[in-house]
Amino acid sequence: MLFSFTSGAISCLFAGKVYLSNKVAKLSVNINKFATLRNARGGNNPDVVKAAIDCEMFGADGITVHPRPDERHIRYADVYALKEVVKTEFNIEGNPRTQSFVDLVLKVKPTQVTLVPDAENALTSNQGWDTIQHKQYLKDIIALFKEHGIRTSIFIDPVPALIEGAKETGTDRIELYTEAYAHGYLTDKENAIAPYRQAAKIANSLGLGINAGHDLDLHNLNYFYKNIEGLLEVSIGHALICDALYLGLNNTVQMYKQCLQQ
Repeated sequence: MLFSFTSGAISCLFAGKVYLSNKVAKLSVNINKFATLRNARGGNNPDVVKAAIDCEMFGADGITVHPRPDERHIRYADVYALKEVVKTEFNIEGNPRTQSFVDLVLKVKPTQVTLVPDAENALTSNQGWDTIQHKQYLKDIIALFKEHGIRTSIFIDPVPALIEGAKETGTDRIELYTEAYAHGYLTDKENAIAPYRQAAKIANSLGLGINAGHDLDLHNLNYFYKNIEGLLEVSIGHALICDALYLGLNNTVQMYKQCLQQ
């Protein structure tokens, strides 16, 4: 993949054929890193609410936050403030085994809640749900959120049995955990994408919507998009914010959007 900059405009040039036909997938920008930077110094710079507004203005299709119990980046107060300004889709990620998280989601009523089984002390999300072992729990919590009109998604590894198990929980969508793909892409992208293509095929056959996230970036995103039939949305934060330090937030959001359109 090559990127060119001409007269302030951005052009994304992609090598290789398109493998599958896809509608344009949505880009949801995870703004946790803005909060991490703010919290490192105190005060309100950068302003996460302004960051969300600007990301939408620059073309983001949604805003994602992942509040954790220790509030080390996004705070619960931020979530309430963001609810008042986000005009696109609002996605809240987190572990529903924390009652405060459940209460927050039910009060805010975002467009979507993405259920992630991360440990309280985890640096970042590092595993998907075992939808077989935790089937009944997931059925119950998903039903609760859906009763309140909130779209549900389960963070999950690309394992066929777990995808089939996700269907039994009643979730609207799955979010494919893409860390393994991102790491494998560097050495053998065809082998890296294979389990995700199979997972997408199964999800589509079961009527599950497909989201994806974790370690997707400007280098590997377009190939993922081309190969995952029915991909609806990607949630990207860390890599996008890192790129924005060099390229500017406006340009970066547009570059990621281009990766989901060609």
